[in-house]
Order: sequence, then structure tokens, then C-alpha cells
Amino acid sequence: MAKVIFYSKPGCKGGTKQKVLLTAAGHEVIPQNLLKEPWTAERLRSFFGDRPVAEWFNLSAPKVKSGEVLPEKVDEQTALALMLKEPLLIRRPLLEIGDRREVGFDVQKIDAWIGLQAVDESLQEISDKLMNQDLQNCSHGKDHSHQQHK
Repeated sequence: MAKVIFYSKPGCKGGTKQKVLLTAAGHEVIPQNLLKEPWTAERLRSFFGDRPVAEWFNLSAPKVKSGEVLPEKVDEQTALALMLKEPLLIRRPLLEIGDRREVGFDVQKIDAWIGLQAVDESLQEISDKLMNQDLQNCSHGKDHSHQQHK
């Protein structure tokens, strides 16, 4: 099983579901507070691979929702500068397993990478329910202000 360093925002329901799914599959999850991590531009950039810059952003971040930040109009250097200044803009979670880094929680991609099948029957029902949910997007409903987590 994999040792997963999991950067997310504490208290986020989506992140909690993602960690439960990883744990049910027998992985060791090491949670890290994405908002308090001392990021550098180079280190943060390493999670995004060859994704377009717009896919680096948390589309539920208040500045994105308000239109103050337009991810599709931002270049790489500006995106990194904005994210270092305001980590809420970073798409979550950031996953680090060995020397590989990824952003987001694409169930099929992660299942192919490290496996997401429950390790025993008692966890299978929970795992099945989670795998059928949208684990990519914010699960706060209509209010994406995230004020409850500050």
C-alpha cells in the first residue's frame, strides 16, 4: 500500500471523503494543511505536470467565483504568484506518493495509479458509495465562501 502525503484544507468535506477512500483501500494517508504549507513556486509547480494553467485553480475559491481571478486568462508565473499569496486558489488535493505528484482527485486515475479497492468487506460499502460520488469538486453546496473553515 502507498504512503500518501495529502495536502488539503482542514475541515473540507470533500477532502475528508477522499482520505476515507484512500484509507479504506489500505493506504497510509499523511494529511497536511495546504493553507499553512511553506510553498515555493518550484515545489507547487511540480504538482501540476502538463495540465493547462486553468486546471491548477480551485474553481470554488472566492476570488475565482467572484471573477476577480480568471484562471483561463492567467499565465504560469502569475498563477504561481497568486497561489503563493493566497493558497485557497490552489486546486485540491495535492497528492504526493514517492517521487510522483498530482493535483485533484480523479478516482479512475488514482485507482489505476495506486488502487482504490477496499481492503476488506467491512469497508467495501463505504468505498463503493464514495467512488460513485463526485470527489473532484467542492461539496459545500451552493455556498462556496468556505468561511466556516477559516
